[in-house]
Amino acid sequence: MSVLSFGYYIDGKPYKVLDERRMRASAGIMMLLGTIATINGFVLHQYTIIPYIMGFFVLNFLIGLFINPQYSPTVLLAWLFVRRQSKIPIGAVQKKFAWSIGLLLSTSIFILSLYLQTDESYFHNVCMLCMLCLLMLYLETAFAICVGCKVYDLAIRAKLLPRTKERPNCM
Repeated sequence: MSVLSFGYYIDGKPYKVLDERRMRASAGIMMLLGTIATINGFVLHQYTIIPYIMGFFVLNFLIGLFINPQYSPTVLLAWLFVRRQSKIPIGAVQKKFAWSIGLLLSTSIFILSLYLQTDESYFHNVCMLCMLCLLMLYLETAFAICVGCKVYDLAIRAKLLPRTKERPNCM
């Protein structure tokens, strides 16, 4: 298994896979952190924690996308919770697309939250992006519905993305 790879090959699958349990647990950890940031920012109006948590998310997604998701902090922590459970292989291509959406969202929230420290006019933009992010994390964690994977599949069907031989069905 390569260090610089998004996913890995297993016997019987012609495409790269990831462990669904680890990815869902990772989403749950991010959902918990995102909820803490949301409560602090939008209920208590304590905006200082938002850039720190979003900066962590950006770092987490960068490590996962450009090095290997197994080395991203939330996936490493998730391993502690699911290490004794059997692995469920899922397609890595869709998860990479979904993590790219996560990187885009968390980077946007991070940048806007820096301005939120001095100008509350960005409040509604940050709030809407946070709610979208939390909704996506909740659907992944609670119901194994990966919105990014669904968007990827729709983009393939609409021919907005090229069809690849590594396109397995997403769960």
